[in-house]
Amino acid sequence: MPADTTTTVAPAARMRLLPGLQLTQLAMTWAVPAGVVLLWELAARGGLVTPHVLPAPSRVLATGWELAQSGELGRHLVASLARASIGFVIGGTIGFALGVAVGISRLAQTLLDRSVQMIRAIPFLALLPLVIVWFGVGEGAKLFLVALAVVFPVYINTMLGMRQIDPKLMELARVTGLGWPAIVRRIILPGAMPSVLTGVRYALAQAWLALIIAETLATTRGIGFLAMDAREFLQTDVILLTIVIYSIVGVGADALARVFERRLLAWHPNYAEGHA
Repeated sequence: MPADTTTTVAPAARMRLLPGLQLTQLAMTWAVPAGVVLLWELAARGGLVTPHVLPAPSRVLATGWELAQSGELGRHLVASLARASIGFVIGGTIGFALGVAVGISRLAQTLLDRSVQMIRAIPFLALLPLVIVWFGVGEGAKLFLVALAVVFPVYINTMLGMRQIDPKLMELARVTGLGWPAIVRRIILPGAMPSVLTGVRYALAQAWLALIIAETLATTRGIGFLAMDAREFLQTDVILLTIVIYSIVGVGADALARVFERRLLAWHPNYAEGHA
């Protein structure tokens, strides 16, 4: 009898410890960044690095607070987020549609894949002069660059996910008489979803990279413009602030993607609640 009590209580005890373990793990993931910032602050205050080269984190934070109070930081941040979001939706939709078509259809693969891969092989910056000729330096050029950067990660991972579907499941679906819409809904999309979401996470990083380049074009709004304008006046604290903002937004976007992973892939053993 005591043995039975132990076996039933132990899992409950482990479940109670789980939140504490998660908090410990979270603290450990931030230990190194916090240590770097602390050393940076001490080095700046001790005169080991000059403010012109690397201002202290406290100075960067104060600059961010000043820009936030004036409303300038919010204006630039909203502009950048809007560009990144619209470009991501456009590029992600195109990449997903192409990935599904090529992943399912041999004919689509024959007609489209080689052309897509050739475009993907072109260096991103090499297209910049042509994009300016096509769209000028307006919002269209910026959205095009962001969308172009997003298309390929989503396309490749979606196509890969489609091709990794177990053929036995497809055969079973045909034997049981499932229609094509049901096969797509119940087998193809769930089976490809882990790979698709991996492409989404990678595309989020690519979107911010493209946005930095896009906002170097003639513009008066955006975090990239804020950095370029600070460079002209040698405002190192503002430049570092923009880098920190890009980092924070990138981490936040990746965390949001992980939330979608846990919700959409709750059935998958590798994406259970608490998956890092």
